[in-house]
Amino acid sequence: MRQHVNPLSRRHLLPRPLPPLNELFADPALPLRLDIGSARGRFLQALAQADPGCNHLGIEIRRPLVEAAEADRKALGLSNLHYLLCNANVSLQDWLRALPEGRLERVTIQFPDPWFKTKHHKRRVLQPALLHAIAAALAPGRELFIQSDVLAVIEPMVALIEASACFSRPPQDRRPWRDHNPLPVPTERERLVLEQGLPVYRVLYQRALTPAPGLEELVALAADNPATEPVSTTDSCAAEPPAP
Repeated sequence: MRQHVNPLSRRHLLPRPLPPLNELFADPALPLRLDIGSARGRFLQALAQADPGCNHLGIEIRRPLVEAAEADRKALGLSNLHYLLCNANVSLQDWLRALPEGRLERVTIQFPDPWFKTKHHKRRVLQPALLHAIAAALAPGRELFIQSDVLAVIEPMVALIEASACFSRPPQDRRPWRDHNPLPVPTERERLVLEQGLPVYRVLYQRALTPAPGLEELVALAADNPATEPVSTTDSCAAEPPAP
């Protein structure tokens, strides 16, 4: 079951400096794969073991999940994996800008919290500023992979990404959704949805040669799409919804 955390509550709006790569990984020069919203972390644990030639970083806004995932990582002795407590739309953007050029190989956003109510859309994870930072950090040909079991969540993500004009889909991929996950390991949510015989909507993007658009331009694009409102702090005092 999803347990939502309001990313616009006061305690989650405080910037959190993130450590440099050499404090996170035994070999910081390895290609980096970033999972935004890593939850309990089991997906990345399996991926880090299957793909030891890359570093894997999971960021998650829910502290208990980060602490549990880090405890598992340490028990497994995985030096190419780390989890960080982070609100992606507050603390991740500066960290991405500080990465060595070409180091980031892939970004994944999988089954993000849906925030169905229109007034809550600004709590969704893929906001214009975050997409701008991701686009700037990914070199041409590097990947952005998104998937969800909720059309009302993934369609605005697709609309914003494609309006930016700096990502393209592999020509062989089916439209509007890929047939299969390009990653060797599914998330727990993905397994659950597929076991229930329900659809998963997936899109793989590759960074195009087009320069990343300006942030103001991306914000304007989001404003043209009611489902992708840019983040504001007008409800930062709102109470977090109870876990379902």
